[in-house]
Amino acid sequence: MKKKKTLSLLLSLIMLFSLILAGCSGQNSSGSAEDSGGKVTLKFWSFWGSETRRPVIEKMIDDYNKSQDKVVVKHTFVPWGDIWTKNLAAVAAGNPADVVVTDINDVSHRAKNNQSTDLSQYFDDNMKDRFYPHLWETVLYDGKPYAAPFNTDTRLLYYNKKAFKEAGLDPNKPPTTWKELEEYAKKLDVKKGSTYERIGFYPLWGGYGAPSWMRNADEGKNFLEGNKIAIDTPAKADALSWLADWKKRYGKKTIEKWDAEFANGQTNPFVAEKVAMYTDTGTFYTQIRDSGKDLDFGVAPIPAYKEGGRNWSDGGGFVLEVPKGSKHPKEAADFIKYMTDVKAQKYWAEKNYDNVANKEAAESAAKGMDGQEKMVYQASIDNLKDTQLAPIPIQYPDFMSRINPQIDAVMLGKAKAKDALKKAEADVKKIKRK
Repeated sequence: MKKKKTLSLLLSLIMLFSLILAGCSGQNSSGSAEDSGGKVTLKFWSFWGSETRRPVIEKMIDDYNKSQDKVVVKHTFVPWGDIWTKNLAAVAAGNPADVVVTDINDVSHRAKNNQSTDLSQYFDDNMKDRFYPHLWETVLYDGKPYAAPFNTDTRLLYYNKKAFKEAGLDPNKPPTTWKELEEYAKKLDVKKGSTYERIGFYPLWGGYGAPSWMRNADEGKNFLEGNKIAIDTPAKADALSWLADWKKRYGKKTIEKWDAEFANGQTNPFVAEKVAMYTDTGTFYTQIRDSGKDLDFGVAPIPAYKEGGRNWSDGGGFVLEVPKGSKHPKEAADFIKYMTDVKAQKYWAEKNYDNVANKEAAESAAKGMDGQEKMVYQASIDNLKDTQLAPIPIQYPDFMSRINPQIDAVMLGKAKAKDALKKAEADVKKIKRK
């Protein structure tokens, strides 16, 4: 009997001691128990796993972990593409990461579908002032932020100054309009017999596709502006016809031959000095820098549709988001604030030669550069004022699947631009709106 009483007393003491320990461990701000060691552990997912970017993001995380004693962030690399599906699956299962890197153009979709966290209760009113306005606007849903912009990009016109001199063009005066772009390209072409040795410019090579040129012509208007459809417009039809004319001028066989030659991506036509003018992001400079060639080049805004028009460009980017169901949303928001503040953003910009969302950090990074590096980076910053993003409309999430076939039909010579865009707009209107 005494043994049973002693055992019972011992078990009671163990249970009491366990409860005391649990109470001492405390609660985090979300109401869940703190992790071992008295610190909250945040799960952070990104697709930055390359030998250049992974050390940078992990150094930033390490700096954050050392900057305070309440939270420890653990980074998990999830491959590009997989991260989107894995994130949504984890949200559905109720076990998501606490912070995830994801695309800026579909923030509103995840917010609407209750897959991300409203961060307005954690961000103060000054948070938006950190960022370029067009980036901040994209992370809002019903006027509230559901993410914070992290990095971005913009398209520029790169031009070969040596080729300009050979063609009798001023190397310090790049084309400013579409008309000048055509004129310059003809002078920069080098053709022997029926074979082109150098092509002055082809608008669909590089990082500025047909939809971008169409928006450039139409005063920067996207195919869908809010609830308004703007696909079948005179300016967009003119732009699409203009693109088809470029292909006709060089010839289908020439374009296909050059496409095949540079398809593997190992050699770039501009870096190889086979194309005199080329559109791409500011980060394209790193390809030029690392090619081992001493290329004399300049950068300029994308030429305007007409004299006096704006040099509309396109951009994208990534955000830091707190998936719905995170056990530590307040701590996650604090980590996001650190990662989008000046110090961290400047470090990312300098180490990766990447456009960051924080305005002050971007300007500060540019001041520490020189030569071509500074020229391109500053041009990228300046270009953001004329850069449009293309957020995916909630009402028409797959609208481009209705537009792209019509663009292709025009480029293949199977349809007129006006007829193709009229059909594209009709097809988009048939989409069942969400």
